[in-house]
Amino acid sequence: MRNKLAIVFLSIAAATAAVAQSKETAFKPGPAASYPSHQTMGKVKFAAVKYESDAETRAAFGKVNPNEYGILPVFLIIQNDGDQNLLLDRMDVKLQAPDRSQVDPTPAQDLPYVISPKAPGTGPKYPSPIPIQIKKKNPLSAVELDSRKFAARAVLPGESATGFFYYRARYKRNAFLYVTGIREASTGKELFFLEVPIDPATPAAP
Repeated sequence: MRNKLAIVFLSIAAATAAVAQSKETAFKPGPAASYPSHQTMGKVKFAAVKYESDAETRAAFGKVNPNEYGILPVFLIIQNDGDQNLLLDRMDVKLQAPDRSQVDPTPAQDLPYVISPKAPGTGPKYPSPIPIQIKKKNPLSAVELDSRKFAARAVLPGESATGFFYYRARYKRNAFLYVTGIREASTGKELFFLEVPIDPATPAAP
């Protein structure tokens, strides 16, 4: 009997571990060069990927699609193939539309405040005399949005820095990330600005 119970417990433990592992490995970005829109500056490769559809966002954020709340997540990969440490603490990453207008990223911790209160007139016509409070979880407070944000302050030779930037914008074809402020640690020299497409270029609408 004890052997059977032990087998059951081991099976449950193995199943739990497998589920946990699958959740941890569900989102695995590839190297910068594996994306069609990657760019190279010297010995540093960059790639940016927009996440818009449910199919695109599911692996990163589960059931929450930030685009439904006006937030476009863009994943940035910086792959350092050179021999210099790169400082990212002053890096600025703007989303630039085809018309050259720019949007600054919204910090992950500020995302829950993006959702505005319900518009006037959308509540019940005859409110209940007894106050009723219904608390709903804010979808933009999902832990994945914060844990997957771009947070690296530097990238060492032979390594990569990755993470999401969040923009209060809708996806537009031929948009790109305008990246500035990356510096060489040894000299303090700033790299030139870089325009990284967020998907393969397509003809602009007439």
